[in-house]
Amino acid sequence: MTDESATRTAVQTLYNTYPFPPEPLLDEPPPGYNWRWNWIAAYNFCTRQKPSRENIRILDAGCGTGVGTEYLILLNPQAEIVGIDLSEKALEIAQERSRRSGVSAKHEASVSFHHLKLEEASQLPGEFDLINCVGVLHHLPDPVKGIQALASKLAPGGIMHIFVYSEIGRWEIQLMQRAIALLQGNKRGNYQDGVFVGRQIFSSLPENNRIVKREKERWSLENHRDESFADMYVHPQEIDYNVETLFELIEASGLEFIGFSNPKYWELERLIGKSPELIERAKNLSEREKYRLVELLDPEITHYEFFLGKPPIDKIDWSKDETLLSAIGEVHPCMYGWPSSSFLDYEYQPVTLTETEFQFLQTCDGKLTVGEILQGVKLELDEVRSLQDRQLLILTPTH
Repeated sequence: MTDESATRTAVQTLYNTYPFPPEPLLDEPPPGYNWRWNWIAAYNFCTRQKPSRENIRILDAGCGTGVGTEYLILLNPQAEIVGIDLSEKALEIAQERSRRSGVSAKHEASVSFHHLKLEEASQLPGEFDLINCVGVLHHLPDPVKGIQALASKLAPGGIMHIFVYSEIGRWEIQLMQRAIALLQGNKRGNYQDGVFVGRQIFSSLPENNRIVKREKERWSLENHRDESFADMYVHPQEIDYNVETLFELIEASGLEFIGFSNPKYWELERLIGKSPELIERAKNLSEREKYRLVELLDPEITHYEFFLGKPPIDKIDWSKDETLLSAIGEVHPCMYGWPSSSFLDYEYQPVTLTETEFQFLQTCDGKLTVGEILQGVKLELDEVRSLQDRQLLILTPTH
C-alpha cells in the first residue's frame, strides 16, 4: 500500500468510526440558512448580480454526514445536487438525513450520493456550476491533486466555495494532536483510544494551561461530542495553511481567486485604523501582503473560507446610472425577519432600514426596474447602490 493509499484508508477509518459532522437527524428541514450554500446569494457575492438561471448542477465534494448537503438541497430547489464522500458510514447518514427531513422529496431536481474519493471527481458525468468543498482538502494526502480534480469539473463561469484550516489559530490544536500521538504509541490509528487519551490529558492538565484555556474558550461546546473531538485532535491527516501557502494552493488550481467570504475580517482598518501613518504605509503592500499582515496581527483565524471561479466570471459594475436604472431589483434571499425595517441580514447581523429604504425594498418584486421603482419612492441612486453593496438588494442587468 502506498503512503497516499494508507493515509486515505486511515481517514476513511476515522470517519467510519466517528461520522462527521455529528449533528442530529431531524424530522423537519434544517433551520435558517448559510448564504454560501444559496446559489443566488453566493453568485451575487461573487459577481454583484443575480445568476441567469437556477436549474444548475451542484457538487458537494466531501459531503460527510450531509449537514451542508441538506442546506444545498433546501436552498436550491431547482438544482441537481450530487454529494460524494470517502466514508460509507457518513454517506449512509447523509442519505438518511435528507430523507428524514423531507428536503429530498420536496426537491424539484435530482439528489444523489456517491461513494467516491474527491480526487476521482473526474469520474462524475458533466460539469458543475457550483462546487462546495468544506473541511476536506486539508485532509487529503495531496490537496493540490484534489483541488485540481475539482477545478476540472467546474463549468466555465462557475464558482467554487472552499474551507481549509489556518495554522496560526490552530497552534494549540497541533500541540495536542502531537501529544496524543506520542502517548498512544503503537495504538495510533485506534481512534477510540485516541479520544480516551485526549480526554484524559484535558482532565489532567492544570486549569491555567494554555491548551486547556484555548479549548474552553473556543472549542469545548462542540467537542463534548466524541465525533468532533476525534475530528479535531486525533485526525490522521491534516495540512494547515497560512496566506502564502494558501495562495500557492489556489494558483495550482488554475482558477481565479474571487475573494474571502468574510471580507470584513480582512480589512486592515479594523486592526491599525487608529494609525493613519500605518494605513498609508500599508498602501504600498500587495493585496496578498495585506492579507498576510491581517493574519499576523490577528492570530485568532482558524480557517479560510473563500470563493474561486473559472473564467469568464461575469462581474458587473453598477457605477453607471443607466445600467443601474434599467436593472431589475429583488430582495436578497437570505434575510431573517424580512419584511420589516429591522431584521438580520445574510450574515445574521442586525439591520435597520430608513423608511424610504424599506419602502424601496418592499417594491422590489423581481419584475420592476430600479428606474420604475424610483418613480414612486424617493431614494437616491447612491442609496440604491448602498443597498446592493450591503447585499440587501439583488440586481439583474437588462442590457
